[in-house]
Amino acid sequence: MLETGVNAPSGIHQTASIDPTAELGEHVSMGPYCVIGPRVVIADGVTLGSHVVIEQDTTIGRDCRIGTGAVLGGDPQDLKYAGQHTELRVGDRTQIREFVTLNRGTAAHGYTEVGNDCLIMAYAHVAHDCIIGNHVVIANAVNMGGHVEIGDWAGLGGMSAIHQFVRIGVHAFVGGTSAVRKDVPPYVKASGNPMKLYGLNSIGLQRRGFPYDVRQELRRAYRLLFQGKLNVHDALARARAELQPYPEVQELLEFCARSDRGVTI
Repeated sequence: MLETGVNAPSGIHQTASIDPTAELGEHVSMGPYCVIGPRVVIADGVTLGSHVVIEQDTTIGRDCRIGTGAVLGGDPQDLKYAGQHTELRVGDRTQIREFVTLNRGTAAHGYTEVGNDCLIMAYAHVAHDCIIGNHVVIANAVNMGGHVEIGDWAGLGGMSAIHQFVRIGVHAFVGGTSAVRKDVPPYVKASGNPMKLYGLNSIGLQRRGFPYDVRQELRRAYRLLFQGKLNVHDALARARAELQPYPEVQELLEFCARSDRGVTI
């Protein structure tokens, strides 16, 4: 059991409350009035601002930074939830800013997950059973429903709302104040309400070192899928027949083929 009060370890404020079942790694820093609940695991080098609440059944990876007033591991906001054991998992080196809320999963999936090296800005909400990849940037006041999936390196503009069960592909960029009702394909830009596609995320792909040939083939795929007159089935068939089978192109085609909610165009 980690004692609080005058005997608290250096770096943990004497007003912090830590459940006896919680596990803390080395060099954990914790500001005033933090509350750490049962079965919480905090890895080495994590820093918590003041008034952070980690309610229960949550794992925080190494070297994360959690801002003032954030609430992690709360019950899912789902009327079907009946107290089952579920979890929240946060990867390494992720920054969670002020007043962010991250809920645990439901029995449907079992956990909510945020990957490594993410930035979740102030007042954002990550709902139950969401799966967030690595290097994802979620700007201020983004709100998402349950079961949302966001691929690696995606970026979401501030105050966007994401419908439950929506998928956002790798390296996609969603502009601010968007209403995201359908899946957003990998490597594209999308924005608005109603939301529309605005071409490839060319600047992002170039910054991340995608070869010129791959970017050109993704442009050809974009034109076939989203700017031509073919339906999705025929456009996918033509793209598979005509385009170079780069992994990135295959990622785009398979994402569209597997869409249950329909793809934003």
